[in-house]
Amino acid sequence: MPRATPQDDPQPVPPVQPDLDDCCHSGCNPCVFDLYDEALERYQTALAQWQARQKSPPTQAAQTRRGKPRARR
Repeated sequence: MPRATPQDDPQPVPPVQPDLDDCCHSGCNPCVFDLYDEALERYQTALAQWQARQKSPPTQAAQTRRGKPRARR
């Protein structure tokens, strides 16, 4: 079975904050800033989940492979 790499589970990317000029100031619902706030909340949730996965203990197979250091030849 292939081993997982960081490319298999990349760190989430934060949303781009809109410029003040991106808002038309006409009371749109939703406003670009409302959409950004929602995207930021999703990002923060995804980041916390990603960080938790990065701290998870290695699998049994990985622990076995790392058991004894190899002797140098």
